[in-house]
Amino acid sequence: MGSLPRRRIPGPRSTRPRTRRTAEGGDRRALERPGLTARSLGAAAVVLAALAAATGAVAGPPFLTDDPQPVDYRHWEAYAFSSVTATRGGTTAQFPALELNWGALPELQLHLVVPEAYAAPVGGPRASGGGDLQAGFKLRFLRESADTPQVGIFPIATLPTGDASRGLGNGALILDLPVWLQKSWGPWTTYGGGGYTINRASDGRNFASGGWLLQRDLSERLTLGAEVFASGRSSEGSPSSAVFNAGGQVNFSKQVSLLFSAGHSFSGARQRIAYIALYVTGGPGSP
Repeated sequence: MGSLPRRRIPGPRSTRPRTRRTAEGGDRRALERPGLTARSLGAAAVVLAALAAATGAVAGPPFLTDDPQPVDYRHWEAYAFSSVTATRGGTTAQFPALELNWGALPELQLHLVVPEAYAAPVGGPRASGGGDLQAGFKLRFLRESADTPQVGIFPIATLPTGDASRGLGNGALILDLPVWLQKSWGPWTTYGGGGYTINRASDGRNFASGGWLLQRDLSERLTLGAEVFASGRSSEGSPSSAVFNAGGQVNFSKQVSLLFSAGHSFSGARQRIAYIALYVTGGPGSP
């Protein structure tokens, strides 16, 4: 199975995050974001390296950090996933949700996410319904060599199709403009990068975000990994965030896998995240 795309949520931005993560399918403005400090980021990096050395890691979903590797030409992949974020302000989720990726051209992947969103703010009414749609493309412009990483871009537009008044969407366009890098050595893979997000919501702020991940294939069936992902302030009154997240994938076959991850903020407001997905892929020449 090729590199997996970053798990993302339409509408409110994850503390992807692809975290590629804030409200998974809820109103991003309803979640508090922890403050980021140099000391806490350095401590998380040490923990990340130690965990990777002991276990290993995975590319793209189920993580917030993304990678530059597109789906193979004329191949497709689908994720039936669920994600949840819990903070002091409430709980938001996407269930069920569907992510589709298609190798439209060599080095070019088209991307679409269609979610059902859920929001349960503290002291407020619960709501569920269609969330914000997400569409984009991944373009790799530099392939990996023995000495250089592969590099690509993955711009994504989150469309305001969810009902923001009920906490099911952002209420305005979000445009993510990231650059991702990846390098592999035997069973080890590391990737990361970051970019700039334009948030057109009335109380939204444009902000930078980025992350880095280390992973290892423990066998043909199991891969484990961990990441640190940091994000700037996405709205007025919300602090920046830093999240440590760990997870992996279990391969049932070359076409079907189970993906999972769970994490916690290590700076500022408390925030817990979780993700699970069934991954299926196919295309010309697939068994």
